[in-house]
Amino acid sequence: MKNYFLYISLAFLFVFSSCKKEETPKPKVIYEDTSKAKRDVTVDATQLEIADLPIHMEGTNYLIHPIGEVSNNKKSIKYSYDSEAGFTISNYGEFQITGNLRNLKFQELGKDTIYALTEKPIFIETATYLKAFSEKSKQQLLVYTLSDLDTNKDNKLDSDDIKSICISEISGKKLTKLSTDFQELIDWKIIEEKNKLFFRTIEDTNKNGVFDKEDGLHYYFVNLLDKDWKVQEYKPI
Repeated sequence: MKNYFLYISLAFLFVFSSCKKEETPKPKVIYEDTSKAKRDVTVDATQLEIADLPIHMEGTNYLIHPIGEVSNNKKSIKYSYDSEAGFTISNYGEFQITGNLRNLKFQELGKDTIYALTEKPIFIETATYLKAFSEKSKQQLLVYTLSDLDTNKDNKLDSDDIKSICISEISGKKLTKLSTDFQELIDWKIIEEKNKLFFRTIEDTNKNGVFDKEDGLHYYFVNLLDKDWKVQEYKPI
């Protein structure tokens, strides 16, 4: 009987320890030569690059082509084609493109030329057209949440890397990173009456590789009418 309870106790401890391991957050930053996080990542040969049909945001003069990846496995491609959904890499609604995108390409209406947002590796989660601000200011802008550094050093860019905030003109030109390297974007919003974009980030101040309550928050704003989009930090608390 004693052996029976011993086995049960050991089994419980094993399951409990396994669960604890699974709950441990995966580090978003690996602190090995962080002065130069990798911007070049390996191309995954198992993935096939494709584009969704272009998106036209009302009131703009550009088409936007979302660029992403699907599995290069023949069986997966056949299934995706039959399901009519597997080749869709983005969603569009409320003037925002969402997805796990490798780039965006732009095409001015009436022209054949198509060009990329950037030639550098990136992983885009959202691209938001600031419609209300644009109508008011006559300055059409896009705001992006994306990853541009392989901060966890797994040789790829994805949602496991630090998320940043960037801005560009509606044409995709003048792409500018607003947040600081190695600071994770928390959220952002537009105050149209002030013509300002506000955003918060978190910095891994204790250098444990994850972002938690022990780390420090930063608060920033950008005057969208400023042609250089200069970022300024403020301290509300």
